[in-house]
Amino acid sequence: MNLPDHCIIPDWPAPANVKALQTTRHGGISAVPYDTLNLGSHVGDNPLAVARNREFLNRLLPSEPVWLEQVHGTIVANADHASCQPRADACIARHRAAVCVVMTADCLPLLLCDEQGTVVGAVHAGWRGLCDGVIETTVLAMDVPPQNLMAWMGPAISREHFEVGGEVRDAFVAVQPQAAAAFVGGDHGKWYADLYALARLRLEALGITKICGGGHCTYRERERFFSYRRDGVTGRMGTFIWLG
Repeated sequence: MNLPDHCIIPDWPAPANVKALQTTRHGGISAVPYDTLNLGSHVGDNPLAVARNREFLNRLLPSEPVWLEQVHGTIVANADHASCQPRADACIARHRAAVCVVMTADCLPLLLCDEQGTVVGAVHAGWRGLCDGVIETTVLAMDVPPQNLMAWMGPAISREHFEVGGEVRDAFVAVQPQAAAAFVGGDHGKWYADLYALARLRLEALGITKICGGGHCTYRERERFFSYRRDGVTGRMGTFIWLG
């Protein structure tokens, strides 16, 4: 698969038949503030520009992706049998060439696959979905032993730039006391949350130890990534996975 330089290929030990890619903000036609490869049709961008951007991505994929209506929940769609834009925050596939995708602009995009290359998954993990168990529901839907799974964490906002209220920390700690280590205290009762660390804790608790990625910050890397926390009105990136 020949990909443009502005796309990211996940660096993880996935089987050869597992294909994945991560877009950045480059390579499309959307105008400021969605410049340029905005894939989100719900953010106020010109619909024609979004359609053209998606058409560009489709040329790199074996089939039309299953675009989700993401709502920061825990519902998992199945790309093998999905209807038009299901309301969900994760997607799995077992059929060859069925493409899963999640869109983000600070939330954590997480990819999953098994060591045998029989099932793949994509997860949109904002703090609400992550706390409520979107990773757990996705792993359950994949229906393979968790210890046979591996994960790749795509570009998300880093702890240094992700300020949250005390209720967010309390919610995570109530489920998993060790999650307290993923928060650093800020001013006026606020906290800085590490989405990467929180996701890693959830994955490890499930028995998933092969965890890669997690080295980017969407907020800090302004020239490369969209960031809702930084810019407010902005585009969305896509994280894709399928079986080849």
